Amino acid sequence: MSDFFKGISPVKFEGANSTNPLAYRHYNKDEMVAGKTMEDHIRPAIAYWHTFAYEGGDPFGGRTFDRPWYDNGLEGAKLKAEVAFEFFDLLDAPFFCFHDADIAPEGATLAESNRNVRAIGEIFAKKMQSSRTKLLWGTANLFSNRRYMAGAATNPDPEVFAYAAAQVKNVLELTHELGGENYVLWGGREGYETLLNTKIGQEQDQMARFIHLVVNHAEKIGFTGQILIEPKPQEPSKHQYDFDVATVYGFLKKYDLDTKVKCNIEVGHAFLANHSFEHELALAASLGMLGSVDANRNDIQSGWDTDQFPNNVPETALAFYQILKNGGLGKGGFNFDARVRRQSLDPADLLHGHIGGLDVLARSLKAAAALIEDGAYDKIVDERYAGWNQAGAQAMLKGERTLEQIAAWVEAENINPQPRSGQQEYLENLINRFV
Repeated sequence: MSDFFKGISPVKFEGANSTNPLAYRHYNKDEMVAGKTMEDHIRPAIAYWHTFAYEGGDPFGGRTFDRPWYDNGLEGAKLKAEVAFEFFDLLDAPFFCFHDADIAPEGATLAESNRNVRAIGEIFAKKMQSSRTKLLWGTANLFSNRRYMAGAATNPDPEVFAYAAAQVKNVLELTHELGGENYVLWGGREGYETLLNTKIGQEQDQMARFIHLVVNHAEKIGFTGQILIEPKPQEPSKHQYDFDVATVYGFLKKYDLDTKVKCNIEVGHAFLANHSFEHELALAASLGMLGSVDANRNDIQSGWDTDQFPNNVPETALAFYQILKNGGLGKGGFNFDARVRRQSLDPADLLHGHIGGLDVLARSLKAAAALIEDGAYDKIVDERYAGWNQAGAQAMLKGERTLEQIAAWVEAENINPQPRSGQQEYLENLINRFV
């Protein structure tokens, strides 16, 4: 037991009228919403990297936090693991997520790095025997080390490809051994800076081969979790091959991976792609690609990925609407891929961020469930497309009518359709009744 959170009691649900800053006001994990507990809907996870590895730096300045595990090698990593599970228990968190580089220091060789990761993995396994916190997903950091400056799977050097594959093998196996429900392939540098030195087709072929290797090995070791790709449009690479859900789906479809891999969708990444979060969720759901999500937000005045905690109930409620209409997240969950601001120095600040984020998700979930139960919104949207339920429209949609037949039908029936209102303002007002 460390003393990092000394004096802080476990966070409990106290209700909307509570003024306790270290209590849940809306997140009541056992409350039933639309047939499931709130926790089963949200499946919240703590991001190991932002919570315990982030040092408070930004593009113009370095470390502002002073954590006792910094700069202390493997012993520091062991202390960090101790503190992490104390934090999970304080929040009563059901899940966490990690990169290998978050949990253990890199060694002089891959073998040494993997041993370090395994050493911390053993600590995780022991902690998980007495903690209710499980592993939502693991992933390998294939972007921070300078060897990956030109990508990992897409690197022009085959030795880098091989090194990355060996690194992923270790983390995938550890994820499986810890009971992880997903494995994420985050291609932080799977893109390019300039076409002057790039073969796009070659690099995409490499990335596809890499993913096939991961999928095949997952099947070999008996991993039954989901394999996920996390779309991101830019930053740090100027042109990312995993730009958004649509781009990822097209890539997976081309390389016969669309039935084997789904998407982990992040709010901030959707924003950087000039999409809304609910757009990416709705598209992924329509394609059968919705796997899991990262909960955060970006600062609309900054053009980069600020990874702030979610605090906008109306926006998150629309996201939950898409998730609920899709039947939920299954093996996925809401990973808090969010970090406190670099001036938030105190241990309690870590709790405040997650408490606020969970309260926002709880309010959003209940709003979305109420919207669906009310039915007025769905009825209006269904009525807008009701014409497609008619026999002639269904025949067109199913390919049972040729262009000539359709044209003849229009002329014979003297069809002259008139525009109808999309009722956007009314629908916006309707949504606001629930949020």
